[in-house]
Amino acid sequence: MMTFCLPGFRSFVKVWKSNLHLGPCAGHSRVSLLTGYNVIWNQQRWLSLTAVSSQDTKATNLPIAKGKYLRKRYEDSHMQVSSDSHLFAAGAAKKRSQMNPQHKDPASPPRRNTIQLPTKPLNSEEWDKLKENFKGKVNFEHWVSSQLAHFHSSVDVAKSLLAWVAAKNNGIVGYDLLARYLYLCVFHKQTAEVIDVYEIMKARYKRLESGGYSLLIRGLIHSDRWREALLLLEDIKQVIIPSKKNYHDCIQGALFHQDVNTAWKLYQELLSHNLIPMLETLKAFFDFGKDIKDDQYSNKLLDILFYLRNNQLYPGESFAHSIKTWFESVPEEQWKGQFTVIQKSGQCLGCGKTMESIHLSPEEYEFLKEKIMRDVIDGGDQYKKTTPEELQRFQNFVKYHPPFDIIIDGLNVAKMFPKVRESQVLLNVVSQLAKQNLRLLVLGRKHMLVQHSRWRKNEMEQVQKQASCFFADNISEDDPFLLYATLHSGNHCKFITKDLMRDHKACLPDAKTQRLFFKWQQGHQLSIINRFPGSKLTFQKSLL
Repeated sequence: MMTFCLPGFRSFVKVWKSNLHLGPCAGHSRVSLLTGYNVIWNQQRWLSLTAVSSQDTKATNLPIAKGKYLRKRYEDSHMQVSSDSHLFAAGAAKKRSQMNPQHKDPASPPRRNTIQLPTKPLNSEEWDKLKENFKGKVNFEHWVSSQLAHFHSSVDVAKSLLAWVAAKNNGIVGYDLLARYLYLCVFHKQTAEVIDVYEIMKARYKRLESGGYSLLIRGLIHSDRWREALLLLEDIKQVIIPSKKNYHDCIQGALFHQDVNTAWKLYQELLSHNLIPMLETLKAFFDFGKDIKDDQYSNKLLDILFYLRNNQLYPGESFAHSIKTWFESVPEEQWKGQFTVIQKSGQCLGCGKTMESIHLSPEEYEFLKEKIMRDVIDGGDQYKKTTPEELQRFQNFVKYHPPFDIIIDGLNVAKMFPKVRESQVLLNVVSQLAKQNLRLLVLGRKHMLVQHSRWRKNEMEQVQKQASCFFADNISEDDPFLLYATLHSGNHCKFITKDLMRDHKACLPDAKTQRLFFKWQQGHQLSIINRFPGSKLTFQKSLL
């Protein structure tokens, strides 16, 4: 029997899969919003809300390369990483890449044979002596400023460095040093210093790169000159689309200064660029909305909740509490939020309602099947590399085979363990599944059949004995075949790959179809989560 292992949760699992229900429940008005929270113990907790009331209700242009440092430094210090580990969890892909053991700890101290960074401001003589002791081959001033920024050193230390450099260069400080000093001022929330650097940059440069603009925006939003951050946003828009972080900072500044209309305008502008807002941005709207008696504002917050649900965005713990607090603060509604437990059946123990199933109805399945066939497989040429002739060959192949139980993305599965021979990995997977009397289809490419150190011919022959196989041209992409075979085999058929198929979802024409595709994907995609090659197969189902 196949082992299905539910995702491991280290802290909170955030799953949004409920409909927004407004209506009576056991004598109370109720809204079921979040599916929620699995803390240190292995028990899921969910948030539901109940109304206990009876009522319903801007000299020289700068090289773009210089901006990469600023952008990376800026974004690294505000990075959000989800603690979830399941396949579709928020930030899961980023977290998997960050778990690479080859990555070095960014907070590691300076290597030996280098000078010790000062911890207090130095005078000119002290900086001269420190430079004499510096044995590095790089520019001393740039190295020190980079290290000061890296370790978030004192602004006063960095300022003493700039004063020393200016004294030696007729009062001139280069852009790189200014930018790193600006970074520290923003990090330590030294607004007056940010404004000083802003004035220097305005006087000296006609245009900045995006990293400099981003730092200035973030440094200005809590000052009485916050509207100048909006002008900087306009400067960015003359060159590129601003980042969601740029919009987040400007929205926060608008809300901080009580300019709600500007905040919502910026939010709509963000969405119009097809940017996915930061969860912190959405949280800011809920935090601002506490105790506001404004139906229009409330409706916009409800629209945010639907946006989260329809785009598979998962609130973290802090955001969930903000949502709960907002509902409880709505005047005259008397909502009461609580954390509850959802049974395996999907029933909430708090209100008795059953969560929306990930399983599609027969009508939904046929609708989605037709849409995928037309918009992804037949009409999605920009997303695939194959020929109409090869696709027809595959369709005939599937037509004359009985329905399959599991479709395997052979190349994807074979590369699970980079240090192990691909054909060996694939054979192990197929062999274990074949023992369960499952009808299997392995999708691969023709190069997999050529004898190679990574692909042994005898092992691939064993694969073909235990499963039906289709090997496409080497330039072809597997995903269209994977989707076609799975849908053609029926609603019972599952597929195995770690590819989340975002491109194919983007090819679908509307939000409804995209949501149905995601639900179908949740219920049919499996991912092998074995930690060691050759061990018994353990599958991570797409969703609980």
